[in-house]
Amino acid sequence: MWAVEAEGLTKTFVSGWLRPRRREALAGVSLRVASGAIYGIVGPNGAGKTTLLSILATILTPDAGRAIILGHDLARESGAIRERLNLVSGHANFVWSLRVAEILDFYGRLYGLPARERRLRVEELLDWCELRPYRAVPYNELSTGLKQRLALAKGLVNRPEVLLLDEPTVGLDPDMALKVRAQIAELRARGRVTVLLCTHYMREAEQLCDRVAFLKRGVILAEGAPAELKRRLGLGDGICLRVTGPLPDLAGVPGLLQWAVQDGQLACTVDEAATRLPSLLGRLQAGGVTVQELRVTEPDLEDVFVEYAKPHH
Repeated sequence: MWAVEAEGLTKTFVSGWLRPRRREALAGVSLRVASGAIYGIVGPNGAGKTTLLSILATILTPDAGRAIILGHDLARESGAIRERLNLVSGHANFVWSLRVAEILDFYGRLYGLPARERRLRVEELLDWCELRPYRAVPYNELSTGLKQRLALAKGLVNRPEVLLLDEPTVGLDPDMALKVRAQIAELRARGRVTVLLCTHYMREAEQLCDRVAFLKRGVILAEGAPAELKRRLGLGDGICLRVTGPLPDLAGVPGLLQWAVQDGQLACTVDEAATRLPSLLGRLQAGGVTVQELRVTEPDLEDVFVEYAKPHH
């Protein structure tokens, strides 16, 4: 079952009066997000990530295209969508003088939660986001990390079925970013929330996301599971060996994509190290080569991002 389906979404912004300037933010974006999945949207600054989330959150209206969210048409049933969806921004900003618990209570009121349910939900979120010690602290006195955790708590106040996260760990120190990522992972473990995560942290996307879409200049260039994207670009696993003895011809070794020798080290790229390493070692041993050291490395989404960020894509 698809929680989010979008087809051909386009959006162009026009600025200026005498000489209007047009900037195409989205140029026909289509995607499908399975219910209960974490779906990553990555890309450089200005790729259109925030514009896409804003459209799905019913904040912006697309120029063309359509979307179905939780079975509701984005254009005709936006009210029904808003009740079941929430958006968390990495640059969230709340009323400076309101206290943490008051902010959560305020948004609970906006979503129409009855008084008793609202009080219980506020207390639950204070505990889950580790904000209870700060419940009476005004917003402007919170650290950046606590503000981000408060933003995440606000995003869960209505128990959304679809949660849109726009750079939720931007500007956080590593310890706080790990805490926020752990909370996002826990949402998936609970299995009741579908998450669309916009991020420029490749490690974050690889750790959290079931599938990833690469967005550039308003167009999705590639989409798939992280491992699938690596295979598609030929970004195989690396095998680095320190060897002695004359190297045999390695042509024809199954799965060997490329190899090079420098300063006594043999650097190989294979499609999958776990299955190809025995054949490679067998060929070397048969040729009288002694392997003194071996190291296996895997490509990550950073490599995929760099490849798709190149001008020819």
